[in-house]
Amino acid sequence: MPGNTAVDGLVQILMGVASRYWQLVKIDGAGRRQVQEISPAKAFFVDVFPAIAFGGGNAISTTGYAYADNTDRHHIPDAEIQLQLLQLSRDAPADRCLLAQRCLLCFISWQIEQVCSQLAANFGSVHGFSCADLLPYVLDDDGRLQPNSTYQSLSQKILQSFNPQQSSLTTWTTTRVKHDAALNQFLLECGVYMVSDWAILNDTRPQQLERIFREFYALTPPEIQQAQQLLESYHAVYRTARLQQRSLSIGGKCTTPTTQQLQQIATLLQNQTSQTLKSETVMIQLQKLATQLREYRIHVRGGSLPTKSLDTITGDEYTDTTKALDNEDEQTEFLQLYRPQFLACLEQALAIVTQSRVNRLQRKKGEKAKKFLQALKLFHCQNLRMTEIADSMGLRAQDAVTRLLKLKEFRADVRQQLLLLLCDRVLDLAKNYSHPDRLITLEQQIKLALDEQITQVIKEAGNQSQTAKINTIENGLFRERLCRYLDSLNEEI
Repeated sequence: MPGNTAVDGLVQILMGVASRYWQLVKIDGAGRRQVQEISPAKAFFVDVFPAIAFGGGNAISTTGYAYADNTDRHHIPDAEIQLQLLQLSRDAPADRCLLAQRCLLCFISWQIEQVCSQLAANFGSVHGFSCADLLPYVLDDDGRLQPNSTYQSLSQKILQSFNPQQSSLTTWTTTRVKHDAALNQFLLECGVYMVSDWAILNDTRPQQLERIFREFYALTPPEIQQAQQLLESYHAVYRTARLQQRSLSIGGKCTTPTTQQLQQIATLLQNQTSQTLKSETVMIQLQKLATQLREYRIHVRGGSLPTKSLDTITGDEYTDTTKALDNEDEQTEFLQLYRPQFLACLEQALAIVTQSRVNRLQRKKGEKAKKFLQALKLFHCQNLRMTEIADSMGLRAQDAVTRLLKLKEFRADVRQQLLLLLCDRVLDLAKNYSHPDRLITLEQQIKLALDEQITQVIKEAGNQSQTAKINTIENGLFRERLCRYLDSLNEEI
């Protein structure tokens, strides 16, 4: 009898979905994604669920499997399949117990990949990573039927801690992957901090906010007070409601404040400041506050801050700053004053960060401080590669030089120090060219423009590690000023 095309298509779909229980997504020795079919798991699954026949007359839904005969239809959702497999993994004889576990571990591997794919889709293009970059951190299941007694994979931890009375296996896997320490550290280094704005605001104390805004952002006392009032009003409304929910055993993620809550926050702010705000304005201010706190947390956890605003900055390095100025003559005068300030602040930032590193190393045994200065000069001023520096200084290998210099951390510290120094100076300059009422807007524009320019200089300095020579003045700005500072030191390096 000729095959039924529609039925054949459904069979292929059914096979593809059911195969999640016997095909494992894994990473090979070269770090590449591959799918491994585990034949004993497949045979076991077919034996346990004979109703999910791989023949004609079958159909499938988005939540599970259906099969049909001439008289009746049955539906087997994923949750039911997983519950039966879970019971077998805990109560069946040893050999069937391991096979049931393996089926569940295979399913978990597909869900782990799905979480990574979603993270890459949401953040990858902006922060420079792909799904393939994430998978090695969380796909560590080797597919053995007998688990390794000395190492527990993330999939095994997920399965072991899974409680079907509290959530589905899909939801629990998603939660555990997003809280994985290694994955979150990588995301932090890319500038992604996996906590919602509202959770960040919830667990930030006003005293912390004052210190962060004073030391990290170098804001003025009135600006800090305004931010504290906003945070305290948010706590009084949103966090109080959140705590009341918890007292009633109502959990879940922090959701976006309701319009009523925003209006209540606006009322509290009006009582403190006599300033009337719309709900939309309060929302914008809260999101801005959360963004600043998020960037601080990324920094202190060793991650990199965004290299540019999510709202794309266009034009050359001075465009955003000069847009805030009134006319061409003022722009020209402003830039003539600004350029030497940038170079002076760069030199000062390099000196501060270098000396801070030297001071830390001097507290350790040996001559690490002197070796650090020597390696820094060999790398930036003589263009030697890491292996050449190791040979020149009698160090064991290239990795010893890398650990000594910590160039990524060094450049990040210079970047932050430069931004703090330069913002203060440029804002003082800008006050002479803009009406006082525009200074708040101007300050944000200037910070965005400066952040982009500084990021570009630091990024180009980082590119030096991948090229033997620096061919342009712009590419050599960081190196040139660092070498000038190193040459000025009295120490023999």
